[in-house]
Amino acid sequence: MASAEQPSGTAPEAVPEVPAFLAEAVTRINEAIRLGNITSAAAMAEQSGASAVQAFGEGHPHVLHLRELSAYVAYLAGDPTRSLAISLDTARAWHHRGDPRAYQSVLQAAAAWRAVTDAREGLRLGEQLLALWAELASVAGPAAADITQLEAARRRMGRLAERAAGQARGSSEPSAPREP
Repeated sequence: MASAEQPSGTAPEAVPEVPAFLAEAVTRINEAIRLGNITSAAAMAEQSGASAVQAFGEGHPHVLHLRELSAYVAYLAGDPTRSLAISLDTARAWHHRGDPRAYQSVLQAAAAWRAVTDAREGLRLGEQLLALWAELASVAGPAAADITQLEAARRRMGRLAERAAGQARGSSEPSAPREP
């Protein structure tokens, strides 16, 4: 894994023009989302992602953009755990490329993480999220310039730890609603 974001003053690698088959797929996925057909959107996103991997390889920007869309669809489908996992994998791939878009994927993962209501699951996933986030924030780039959101995520981890401890003691506290 790369140890730093894209050096400042250097533009990220230009993304080649999106081929027609992917542009059409994204249009169909977005239309399904607009119509509320999330199941169809999820299936199309999976199929398009697999096609893109075959055509371009795992870490290609086209594939990573489709994964970001897949994470969004998973979130809309009510599966924040899957959304977070896809977003973290995508953030790692952007980071490996030295691309500052890794931070946008971390923010997408954080949005999904806030929708996880089980405290223990939130702690487990939060550890992965915070580890990558802290790595991004340790070097110059958008994550380092916006440390307030990382600090808010660390505070949420503290609250989740308290809730998980209460659940472990047999507390009858219900799962708290989604946190901001």
